[in-house]
Amino acid sequence: MKLRILIADDHELVRRGLFSLLQAHEGWEICGEASDGREAVEKAKLLNPDFVILDIGMPNLNGLAATRQLVQHDPSFKIIVLTITDSDQVIREALNAGARGFLLKSDAARDLVSAIEALQRGQMFFTPRVNEMVLAGFLEKGVVAARGSPPKFPALTPREREVIQLLAEGKSSKEVASLLNLSTKTAETHRSNIMRKLGFHSIRDLVLYAVKNNIIQVQISSEEHPGNNTIN
Repeated sequence: MKLRILIADDHELVRRGLFSLLQAHEGWEICGEASDGREAVEKAKLLNPDFVILDIGMPNLNGLAATRQLVQHDPSFKIIVLTITDSDQVIREALNAGARGFLLKSDAARDLVSAIEALQRGQMFFTPRVNEMVLAGFLEKGVVAARGSPPKFPALTPREREVIQLLAEGKSSKEVASLLNLSTKTAETHRSNIMRKLGFHSIRDLVLYAVKNNIIQVQISSEEHPGNNTIN
């Protein structure tokens, strides 16, 4: 079965470039395209792709708002956002929204295939700037490492770490239950207990906790920038 990908960008030239890049990969197909965020949400709900590639700066509904709506509709959506900037605010908003990959447009030709492959393995894919922020504590509950000690968390049981890993990898409670041979109700109870135990209120907090504590892996974009590899 082919990996199905939806591309959303308001510039047709960019969509054509991404289409050519991804369609050339064996076993992958572009199941749909969208020129704005609202269309991307509608098509993703209709087509149920494996991956959604979203430009942040789109009309009608920007990529961040589209990401929030898609994750709210189905938390298992694997979303990679493309942006021209890696500013702190954009990074925070993208991860808060539920994106599992964060990629600069200037690096897309070089790194987008690697990003998709990383997410397939249950990893996340960050530009170096995002990884620096996560590891430095800038994104965890708004705590800046330089301003104080990081929050202390209670010890987790081996089972809780298993559940955290699966949830952080984008699995639903039903999928967690199936993989761990549990009932869906038991998996949901584990999830609720973990969130309460750690004092978290969103999957985003859980994902960042899993990254910082080496429960899930993150693949980092190469910092080399060979020429003629830019998708604008």
